[in-house]
Amino acid sequence: MDEKAEELTAMIAEIRERVRARHPNGSAPGQTPLPDLMPLLHARDAADAKVAAIGTVNPRGGGVANSLIQSVKRLIARALDWHVREQVEFNRAVMNCVQATLESLGETNRGLAILSARIAEASTRAELQAVREETSSLRAEARELKDIRLRWSEWHVHWEKTLADAEIHFLRSVSELQAAFNYRVTVTESGHRDDIKAQHANFEAALARTTEDIQKRLWEDLARVRTEYETLIHTELRVLRQKFAAAKPIEAPLVSAPSESLAPARFDSVDWLRFADRFRGSESNIRERQQLYAGKLRDASRVLDIGCGRGELLEVLRDAGVAARGIDLSAECVAVCRSKGLDAEQADLFTFLAALDDSSLGGLVCCQVAEHLAPERLPELIRLAHAKLKKGALIAIETPNPECLAIFVSHFYIDPTHRHPIPLALLSFYLEEAGFGNIEIARFAPAIESMSSLAELPDGFRKDFFGALDYAAFGVKLS
Repeated sequence: MDEKAEELTAMIAEIRERVRARHPNGSAPGQTPLPDLMPLLHARDAADAKVAAIGTVNPRGGGVANSLIQSVKRLIARALDWHVREQVEFNRAVMNCVQATLESLGETNRGLAILSARIAEASTRAELQAVREETSSLRAEARELKDIRLRWSEWHVHWEKTLADAEIHFLRSVSELQAAFNYRVTVTESGHRDDIKAQHANFEAALARTTEDIQKRLWEDLARVRTEYETLIHTELRVLRQKFAAAKPIEAPLVSAPSESLAPARFDSVDWLRFADRFRGSESNIRERQQLYAGKLRDASRVLDIGCGRGELLEVLRDAGVAARGIDLSAECVAVCRSKGLDAEQADLFTFLAALDDSSLGGLVCCQVAEHLAPERLPELIRLAHAKLKKGALIAIETPNPECLAIFVSHFYIDPTHRHPIPLALLSFYLEEAGFGNIEIARFAPAIESMSSLAELPDGFRKDFFGALDYAAFGVKLS
C-alpha cells in the first residue's frame, strides 16, 4: 500500500511539472511577473471530481442490510436521473468553460513570457550598444592619453625650461629689489643716525651749558647765603659774648677743665660753636651716631648729660621719651640748648655733681669731655658719678680712641683744648675700681670712612691700628 502511494505521488509530481512547463507561472525573463494558475487548476480538478460523482452511490461494507441499502440508493438514483441530467450537463459545460479559460490563460502566460524574453533581449542589445559606445569613448580617451604620454617628455622639458627661466628672472628681480631696499635703508639709517647724533650733541651741549650756568648761579647764591649766614651768626655770638662779659661773674670759681665746647680763657676769642660744626660734625650726624645711647637708656629716668654742647644727645633722648638734662661750661651752648626747648644749664661738672643727692641719677653720659680733663681728675669724676647714680644705673663715657693711629694725624690735636688720649684699658680699670661692673666697649666712626686710603692696608693691620676713631665705655653700678 505504501509503495503504491509513493508511485502515485511521483506520478502526480511529474504531471504537475509538465503542466507548469506548458503553463508557466511566476515571472518571465526580465523579471516580468506572470499570474499563478495553480490554484485555479486545483479548483478545477476538485470540481471535476464532484461532477464525475454526480449520479453515483457511495460504496458501503458487505452485509445484507448494507446491500439492501445500496440497492435502494441505486433505485432512487435511476429514478432521479431525469431530474439531475440537466444539472450534470450544466456542470460539465461549466467545467469545459473553466478548462478553456485555463488554456487561454496559459497561452496568455506563454505570450507574456515570450514578450518579456524579447524585451529582455532588446534591453540587452541596448545595453550592449551603450557598452560599445562607452568602449569607443574610452578607446578615444585612451588614444588621447597615449598621445599625451608620448608628448609628455617633450612638454616636460619645455615646461621645466620655462619654469627655470621664470624662476631666474624672479630671483634676479627680487635680488635687485632687495639691494635697492638695503641701499635705501642704509642711506636712511645713516642720515637718521647723523641727525640723532647732531641732535644729541646739541642737546648735551645745551644741557652742559645750562647745568654749568645753574651750578654757577647756585654756588654763587650758596656762597652769598653762607657769607650772610656766617656774618649773622658771628654778629649774634659776638653780641652774646659781650652781654655775658658785661654780666656779673659767677661767684664760685670754675676749677675744672672745659667741656667739649668750651675752651680756657686764653681761647675766648675762638668761636667754639663754629669749631664744633666744622670738626665735630653736623648736628644731624651726631644725633644719628648717638642713637646708641637712647637704646641703652630707654628704661632710665633722670639722665644727666655732662658737656651737652649743642644738645644733640638731649634731643635724641627726648625723642626716645627719656627724661634728661644737660650741663655745660659754655654759655653759648646752653643758650642753643634752651632755644631748642631742652633742659640745660651752665655749670662746672664737679660742682654740679657734688651738689646732687647720692643715688639720685638714673643714668649719666659724658661725651667727648674726658680728654679735656687733667689726668688726676678723670678717676675723681668716675668716683663722683658712682656716688650719684642709683644701683643698676648706667654710665657711658665717650672719648677718642687711641688705638686708632689716625686720630693723632688729623683728629685729636685739631682741638687745642685736648690734653691727652685715654686708652680703653685705663678707662675700664677706672670704672672697675670705682665699683662699676658689666663693662662694655663700643667702637664707632670707622677711620676708613674719612680716610679712604686706609683701604689699601691689610685687613688685620687696619683693624688693629686704624679701626674706629671713637669709643664709648659702658658700666653698671653694682652697689
